[in-house]
Amino acid sequence: MNTDQLLTYLKQNNIQKIKFAFADIDGVLRGKTINTQKFLDGLQDGYGFCDVVFGWDVNDQAYDNVKLTGWHSGYPDKDCRIDLSTLRNIPWQNDLTFFLADFSKGDGNDLPACPRSLLKRIVKQCSDMGYHAEVAQEFEWFNFNETPHSLEQKGYRDMEPLTPGMFGYSILRTSQCDAFYNDLFDLLTQFNIPIEGLHTETGPGVYEAAISHCEALEAADRAVLFKTAVKEIASKHGITATFMAKWNADLPGCSGHIHQSLWDKGEKHNLFFDSSDEHNMSELHKHYLAGQLYCMPHLLPMYAPTINSYKRLVEGAWAPTTITWGFDNRTTAIRILNDNEKYTRLETRIPGSDTNPYLAIAAALASGLYGIKNKLPLEIPATQGNGYTDTWNGRLHANLHDAAIAMQNSGVAKELFGDDFVDHYTNTRLWEHRQYARSVSDWELKRYFEAI
Repeated sequence: MNTDQLLTYLKQNNIQKIKFAFADIDGVLRGKTINTQKFLDGLQDGYGFCDVVFGWDVNDQAYDNVKLTGWHSGYPDKDCRIDLSTLRNIPWQNDLTFFLADFSKGDGNDLPACPRSLLKRIVKQCSDMGYHAEVAQEFEWFNFNETPHSLEQKGYRDMEPLTPGMFGYSILRTSQCDAFYNDLFDLLTQFNIPIEGLHTETGPGVYEAAISHCEALEAADRAVLFKTAVKEIASKHGITATFMAKWNADLPGCSGHIHQSLWDKGEKHNLFFDSSDEHNMSELHKHYLAGQLYCMPHLLPMYAPTINSYKRLVEGAWAPTTITWGFDNRTTAIRILNDNEKYTRLETRIPGSDTNPYLAIAAALASGLYGIKNKLPLEIPATQGNGYTDTWNGRLHANLHDAAIAMQNSGVAKELFGDDFVDHYTNTRLWEHRQYARSVSDWELKRYFEAI
């Protein structure tokens, strides 16, 4: 939709207000609702938005260790620009007109902390190399019969799951919550987040959704919107949804796997597929895979961004711990699916549902392109059997602090994403670690309070 078409659309539908949002460094949507005139006034020059949205954490606490913004800069407004191609109507909010935005100018002076702008640059690199990246992210998440108020009153303890017991792929459980279940599928599809599949996973009140694949930037847009949309739809039913990677030590974690393939510009041929190869893998596919394996330890915080992420990345919990790959192997960091040309793809299994989709997809795509640019050979053999015991190529960092320090000192990370982004992002992760390190947990109280 161009500007003239948009003006006609707004007039014909008597639209008086518009909501827009963008993702912060944690992938949390921030934004506002504005009147139509302000929306029109900002189409050319953008909308001033306080850059504190990239200078505070998920709980709005100001970072004290970043350079891009802070008390030292006075938290000025930065140009936020709406992307007209992202037009949607929110069906559960009376079809309110909605757009996504970012902090990119298109002149190379993007705000380095803006995740969507970062992914746009990687997608352009992919296109300049002659490829079309097709991507999809899938999510698992837990649902609770709770509200924000009840959670706070309970101190986030003794929460009531939507349904009891371990009942993966259950037809019964979804029928018992059919109003919520059908609203998820139908309203998300109406919101231009087409759902390929939706089902229960193993665990009390846990669902999994696969979003239909599409071009990489649109895939990230869908994924970011999916998480907030699910929370809003759930709230309509008196339910709270969480995308924490691991909310309970005794239950499985929640994944956010990313499926990827490269196609020709006409989107006719899957460039990852080669029927003459023993495993139907083209040389391009092997270079892409080699790039991801090589870059993985340099970029882990983009796949596992929180303290909680690493509680999921443990042995025997359906999440990887080693730098491995395999054919249809769910114990490795990367899973190759290669039965036919249409569906041949690479699945990066490190990300949990707590990822910022823009950053996780940017890391995956940039890593793969790095392997192609440098013609990296696939020297790591496919893992046969248990990936948890296949450690010869190394293990993933076991905590956010170590992963962030490795990325901060990585020349590879800076080559892929620039010094400013790497400095800002890793310092936000180190801030997150410091907040965790200074807290006193329930575990410590129970273990030490009386006995020590």
